[in-house]
Amino acid sequence: MSKISRTRTVLLLAFLVVVWGINWPLSKMALTYSPPLLFAGIRTLLGGLVLLIFALPRYKQLRLKETWHFYIISAFLNIIMFYGLQTVGLGYMPAGLFSAIVFIEPVLLGIFCWIWLGESMYGLKIIGLILGFAGVAVISSGGFTGDISVIGIVLAIGSAIGWGLGTVFVKKTSNRVDSLWMVTLQLIIGGIFLSCVGSGFENWSSIQWTLPFISNLLFISIFVIAFGWLTFFTLVGSGEASKVGSYTFLIPLIAIICSSFLLHESITIKLVIGLLFIVFSICLVNINLKPQKVKAQIH
Repeated sequence: MSKISRTRTVLLLAFLVVVWGINWPLSKMALTYSPPLLFAGIRTLLGGLVLLIFALPRYKQLRLKETWHFYIISAFLNIIMFYGLQTVGLGYMPAGLFSAIVFIEPVLLGIFCWIWLGESMYGLKIIGLILGFAGVAVISSGGFTGDISVIGIVLAIGSAIGWGLGTVFVKKTSNRVDSLWMVTLQLIIGGIFLSCVGSGFENWSSIQWTLPFISNLLFISIFVIAFGWLTFFTLVGSGEASKVGSYTFLIPLIAIICSSFLLHESITIKLVIGLLFIVFSICLVNINLKPQKVKAQIH
């Protein structure tokens, strides 16, 4: 994928951080109307069908016989692991706290990109990733309002690992598959799988098809999932995946603020400290060291 302008990058990042931040309390609210696996399956399948409208004109770039296994692997990591574990896990702890734990993903992503994508790992970047993790840790510690579910923590960490590995996989295979088809098919495949599993363990009659649930479901499916994933992989494909990942540290902050308004989850002063760590993290991870290399070449 080609580079995109700085202005467009900022706008895409702002959109992504906001919609993915508000996704957490909205998903928590939706679980009062629907069992978790069925909700995860429906929202991802709908998101995939929305993108299918845009992908079909590019059917020649699908090359399904050559690339089908890429879509299945991506669906397993980015949808089945990430969304499946996260949707179930939201039933075990507050949405803000759960999202904060999931967002150790940028730290994992920085390590995975160094190992498998050959992205640079210099001192400031390491410090930045550590600070980002520390910021998320401070924020999550401020959300502790009682006993923390071990199951919830395990599901959050599993969700983060799936997302981190999935992002690296998509980046690594970006020159072999069409990006729009990759996002579309991973959502459809993952959505069908989660819906089938949900049908085996949950009851469709348990879903309350009320106006609040339907509007919530449509917003998440269209903006959070369809356009959110498309935006994320557009950004990942246009630059270093770990740098894009560093900005996602801001998402749990938005999730906790939104959760406090929508779900009345508690906010503490530690959020301010966590935010400062996160801001410093993003600055350090995104410092451009190229000018120093240019000077060295001139001399």
